[in-house]
Amino acid sequence: MSSTEFLIFIHFCQKRLLVNTDESVQVQPFEENGYLARIDFNPTVPHCSLASLIGLCLRGKIQKNVVERIKLDIVIAEGKHSTEEEINKQINDKERVAAALENPNLKEMFDSCIRDEE
Repeated sequence: MSSTEFLIFIHFCQKRLLVNTDESVQVQPFEENGYLARIDFNPTVPHCSLASLIGLCLRGKIQKNVVERIKLDIVIAEGKHSTEEEINKQINDKERVAAALENPNLKEMFDSCIRDEE
């Protein structure tokens, strides 16, 4: 997948979740044959209870569909959520993501969110 195709895919994901703007996706080459992608997203309201799930789903959808080496940095846009620092740490920490997906109820919602439409 070229960097252009990757950007198109990221933009497709953000449109489906309706939480991003075009300016919120930054992709640059990273190491050999890889990419660094930073995605800022805006929850619907500053106290959105689903912000963690939205970030987790962004991460899952991208990782599921992108085969290239990629380092993802998914964050809530600055000033857009009352607990953005805590949520940003949560959705960018591999151990926390793995632990979250061990919860059967959360895993079911996550799978539903990232499922490809047929």
